[in-house]
Amino acid sequence: MNAPLDPVIAQLIPLLPLRDPETMTPQSARDSLRALAASRAAVPPPPVATVEDIQVKGAAGPLAARVYRVSSAKSPTVVFFHGGGWVAGDLETHDRQARWLAIETGAVVVSVDYRRPPGVRFPGAFEDAFAALRDVASRIDAFGGDASRLGVAGDSAGGNLAATTAIAARDAGLPLAGQLLVYPVTDVAGNYADASENARFPSRTENAEGYFLSRAVMEWFCGHYLADKRHGTDWRVSPLRSPNLAGVAPAVICTAWFDPLRDEGAAYAKALQAAGVPTRYHEGLGLIHGFFGLGEACEAARIEAQRARADFKALLARGI
Repeated sequence: MNAPLDPVIAQLIPLLPLRDPETMTPQSARDSLRALAASRAAVPPPPVATVEDIQVKGAAGPLAARVYRVSSAKSPTVVFFHGGGWVAGDLETHDRQARWLAIETGAVVVSVDYRRPPGVRFPGAFEDAFAALRDVASRIDAFGGDASRLGVAGDSAGGNLAATTAIAARDAGLPLAGQLLVYPVTDVAGNYADASENARFPSRTENAEGYFLSRAVMEWFCGHYLADKRHGTDWRVSPLRSPNLAGVAPAVICTAWFDPLRDEGAAYAKALQAAGVPTRYHEGLGLIHGFFGLGEACEAARIEAQRARADFKALLARGI
């Protein structure tokens, strides 16, 4: 099924950053995402009960994190990983997404600021994400207080980290109630530059440019995260290539129709289902990559994000 590009989204695309890989640097990418977040400063943030900056354990030392609570009652806990191509996002750029996640699921959300390239390359972000999850799980009483309702979530590169962390959690015997993967990166073999690999996912050609995230920008991101292109076949960055997905946490996966990552996200949903993992999939008709951050400007984006978060809330409520 197809659907036309949402007209509000079409008006927003020219205003969005990260569209020129030929001139982009890691610092300029970070600055542009920070500037986009700052441009919304006049709009009050979604209200939560408390916001607290803390530290969690990373793979090589403490990591900055931010905890969002909507109540003081025993609650699910979600470890959230921000997007930004592993390079550009941070706690500030994804503050509103973390707030909406807490508000609409009732969970205590722990947003983690993992180490980024070029300072730390693969598998640094993955190792930080998994270390942070283990730390939160080991201190669950300091967060939601219910070990049976622990989940992971993330968007884009953060969705990649959530997916790979869910696999690692299964392997470590750390049970999760659910994973929310929002337009996740699931297969980077070939760094988005290899024609044969790209041919496996038609959306990489159909949506190569013109819809905010481009295939060229994905190539740029991968070039910064992976020191060696051969790392792209490692499941810790390409969860679709995991030899075994059975037993990972139940999943909610969202894609966007006008996104080069659409088909690899859909393929991951199918792979999880084939492995017997309960999985809900949302196509994101009419939408683009990044729409979870556009819900306050676009009704269609808001509704689709709410549907996905409602499904995730149900997984967390059910528990392990």
